[in-house]
Amino acid sequence: MKLRRDHSQFIFLALFLLATAKLWAGPPFQTDDPEPVEFRHYEFYQFGMVSSTPVETDPTGPAFEFNWGAVPNVQLHVILPWGAILPSNNPIYLPGGFGPSAYGLTDMETGIKYRFVKETKRRPEVGSFTMLELPTGSYSQGLGVGRVWYKLPIWVQKSWGHWTTYGGAGYQIVHQTQYRNFPFAGWLLQRDIGKRWTLGGEIFSHAKEGFATPQTQSATMIDLGGFYYFKNPGLQLLFCYGHSVVGQTENYAYLGLYQTWGSKPGHGLNGFLGRHF
Repeated sequence: MKLRRDHSQFIFLALFLLATAKLWAGPPFQTDDPEPVEFRHYEFYQFGMVSSTPVETDPTGPAFEFNWGAVPNVQLHVILPWGAILPSNNPIYLPGGFGPSAYGLTDMETGIKYRFVKETKRRPEVGSFTMLELPTGSYSQGLGVGRVWYKLPIWVQKSWGHWTTYGGAGYQIVHQTQYRNFPFAGWLLQRDIGKRWTLGGEIFSHAKEGFATPQTQSATMIDLGGFYYFKNPGLQLLFCYGHSVVGQTENYAYLGLYQTWGSKPGHGLNGFLGRHF
């Protein structure tokens, strides 16, 4: 991962990601990749995560993610999350602050990842990951946006030896009062270490996307995390922690279990994890 002298220019070109309602990405990181689940293969995640600022904490859990390689180069995706707002960002301002804390089902995510350029020795792979966020969370309690909203990113990835780097940019569209559309992006570098570990780091940022809540200011983060591979093929522990280095003070953490099946030995998360087994 490279840090540039001019953070603001680098962020504008390669970073922005995270919405008021949870903005899901490539577990355990906030940046995603363009590689879909292999044809007729499956992925399942059980996870919890949290993002926080000095004025609000948004824990998620339990949450469940399922990905299916429906056709070659195409992945269908869904996340069913429960979460909390501490305190609730109820759009109705009450004396002394926003509404009370709330817990329940948040906005459900569906999506299609499509790889339209395959990786070669010299060429990276490129793909899109269009997502629709369904208004299953309570808008009045701050657990959801209250309308369908969209994420339209393009991701790029290249691997060499034990190293992999990926990232990209896109745009989030939210047709809701007190929210605004904004661009986003991110970039990550990771490396396989021995037979049990892959570790990586990302530089990541999000713009100010609305004005209804205090959890809307822009921030730039550095996140560190990775994967631990159990002896059981296809089973991994995912973990990540990050903190803002520019803009609003913010923390991010992710912990989850990942399982894949329907693939031959050596194929797992992102198409390359678990290859040692």
